[in-house]
Amino acid sequence: MNIMIVDDCQTTRKLLGHYLKTRGYTVVFAENGLDALEKLGTETVNLVMTDLNMPYMDGMELIKTLRADPQLSEIPVLMVTTENDEEERAKALSSGANGYLVKPVTGDAIAQNIKSIIKQMFATGETNNVRP
Repeated sequence: MNIMIVDDCQTTRKLLGHYLKTRGYTVVFAENGLDALEKLGTETVNLVMTDLNMPYMDGMELIKTLRADPQLSEIPVLMVTTENDEEERAKALSSGANGYLVKPVTGDAIAQNIKSIIKQMFATGETNNVRP
């Protein structure tokens, strides 16, 4: 399974990438939403993990853009952010995020959320872009 990590902080990208790689996932990195969209044009990605606050295009705009694109709309998105605010969580989920994690996160929390999202997608039959 190929997971894209979208975060403007290089240290966070490396840490999240390490968590995922040690659990057998392959990883693609993007620095912001615009970079992610560009890479999604050339990479096959099964799930996107995105930060909320980033320059050029934030995580919320990235989610809205993905959901509006017929070719990308089914890719599950996990928001991973420092924003521990119920209003932000509700906005992210209503914009199309499949999950919401507050930093700092553990590798186990990420893995559990990814499994939960995949399970939810299989349960609803939305598995076009989810291949283990």
